Amino acid sequence: MPMTSPDAPLLSREELDAQLGGGARAWLDEALAEAAHAAAHPDAGPSANAYAVPPWELRFAAAGRHCGLERADSVRALLLTEARAGLDAVTRLYEQGTAAERRAVLLTLPALDLGATATALVEDALRANDTTLIAAAVGPYAGEHLDPHNWRHAVLKCLFTGVPVDAVDQLARRARGDAELARMLGDYAAERIAAGRPVPAGLHRVLALTAPGPAAPTASTAPSEES
Repeated sequence: MPMTSPDAPLLSREELDAQLGGGARAWLDEALAEAAHAAAHPDAGPSANAYAVPPWELRFAAAGRHCGLERADSVRALLLTEARAGLDAVTRLYEQGTAAERRAVLLTLPALDLGATATALVEDALRANDTTLIAAAVGPYAGEHLDPHNWRHAVLKCLFTGVPVDAVDQLARRARGDAELARMLGDYAAERIAAGRPVPAGLHRVLALTAPGPAAPTASTAPSEES
């Protein structure tokens, strides 16, 4: 099933318009207008019917059908940003969505004004074995907001599942001087060797990054070596 790769940039509205046919462009116009209306009237939600779904959220699910699976991530990202989706909306779309819809939510988190409130969605994706979700989960939002414990386990998850460590945003910055991450990587390598299995090449790269350097964390921010 074609879809955007984790390191491929999401398409802008102009780029989408250049690729879409007339019917798909008209559908996208209507979808984005509904999302903009929701953003402009945040208190005019479906309060009269607790089970009603905002129209733009229905469009979110239908993006691949109308605009093509290979452009669905970009369309969904535009809808989320145009609607200025809050934590409730992104959580609902993630929890109720298909893997492709969850992936689009994860890819769009950095563009939304959520602070660190959506880290639970990243942590959920990292518990899955879907490599497309894992690759999306370790992007810029995780690099900025995931706590050290969960970030280290995200790096290990990439090694477990074969997701390239290049997918991990801010890898060099966050790994530098991290003695606990170095310990975890060493333990994992030892387990692989003892079982007669190859050590992932990415492990050696990350382990090298854990060495202290000029930009290593200060004493007040360095990861604890006692955990």
